[in-house]
Amino acid sequence: MNEYPSALEAKLRSKTARIGIVGLGYVGLPLGVEFAMKGFQTVGIDLDKRKADSLISGKNYIQDIRDEDVASVIKSGMFRAQADYAGSGELDVIYICVPTPFTDNKEPDISFIRSAAESIAKNLRNGQLIILKSTTYPNTTEGLVQPILEATGKKVGKDIFLAFSPERIDPGNQKFNTANTPIVVGGVSADCTKLAVLVNEQVIAKVIPVSSPKVAEMEKLLENIFRSVNIALVNELAKLCDRMGGINMWEVVEAAATKPFGFMPFYPGPGIGGHCILIDPFYLSWLARAHDFETNFITLAAETNESMPFYVRDMVIHEVAHLPKSITDVKVLVLGVAFKRDVDDTRHSPALKVVELLVKDGLDHIAYNDPFVPKLAIAGKNLSSTELSEKELKSSDIVVITTDHSQYDYEFIVKNSAVVIDTRNATKKITDETLRKKIILLGAGEHK
Repeated sequence: MNEYPSALEAKLRSKTARIGIVGLGYVGLPLGVEFAMKGFQTVGIDLDKRKADSLISGKNYIQDIRDEDVASVIKSGMFRAQADYAGSGELDVIYICVPTPFTDNKEPDISFIRSAAESIAKNLRNGQLIILKSTTYPNTTEGLVQPILEATGKKVGKDIFLAFSPERIDPGNQKFNTANTPIVVGGVSADCTKLAVLVNEQVIAKVIPVSSPKVAEMEKLLENIFRSVNIALVNELAKLCDRMGGINMWEVVEAAATKPFGFMPFYPGPGIGGHCILIDPFYLSWLARAHDFETNFITLAAETNESMPFYVRDMVIHEVAHLPKSITDVKVLVLGVAFKRDVDDTRHSPALKVVELLVKDGLDHIAYNDPFVPKLAIAGKNLSSTELSEKELKSSDIVVITTDHSQYDYEFIVKNSAVVIDTRNATKKITDETLRKKIILLGAGEHK
């Protein structure tokens, strides 16, 4: 009889299991803090020494975690951070929460997963459970991680245990967090699934087992591609409304949303950002090609979303053409560079692409304001968030709203601006007709 599953189960139930988290970003750090707050000795591993040093000093850098919670678990000794894999063999459960970007050619970059698995394998011992959380393509867990671990001579399902459990992090969400968001788990064997479910149940309210890691990996891609496809649909229709004139796409979506079944509202915008929604369609299309299959529908949706910053650039250039000055003298103020409202996350933010495109087109005088992003390096420029003052607005020829932060006073912004290009319908509550004449709304079907 294999004693390893029962031994690990006993440790988890008694809270004597030691938890390791590889990758202390938006996924890993909240998870690690949650385990520490639930009474588990937790070790956070991140090769970025700046992150480890920040946590060692009790300082938090993730917006979705309370500063006092980070300080508390560090001070109590329940959570410690390090910039290497020293002592990883002493851990009972290790989560891999590393980045999974794509290359310039839109191919998966799983080098961080490979590196983490190889580092864990160096100190692998019998009885350990490894859980991959990084978003990736189907068969990464069994096709990449498992062979690396089994190269040590240990067998998954017998000596060690392996599962995939995708992250479900929504930066800035005030309702759903690590603890109360249901998650999916798929293990390589029955024991792998059982143990992975059990450890996650220590900190997460609802855990749903599935039949395999591949199902869990594909499920994660479905979640995000679902959003990608539907956002692409409304983005394309928004551009059509602008071409046709006389139809406001925002009003169309709100009207459709009154249907109590069979419809979910999605809204147009300057593009999509963050980690998963932008990247996942390309992960799946890359895998599909290996099976002589083209995900035409999914790829087209991703391309549509990627085209939106170019569309916003064209909106700006159209307004520049109406100004009595050279393009090199036009001053543009961009409001919001985070990828979504009320967060400090700029990963793949469409606002960054918009700025980059405008700079390439010769707009040298570009400033930005974002209450969550004080500094920004983009298009060869090191920028700092400018004060959103009456003077700044009035000195700008064009103001572009690329992220609709709730902190902004949109009436103040429009009142003191000459032209406002609104890509998020942030100005929807402004009803004054004089002010509305200053607003060019993406997808409003208005020709100005």
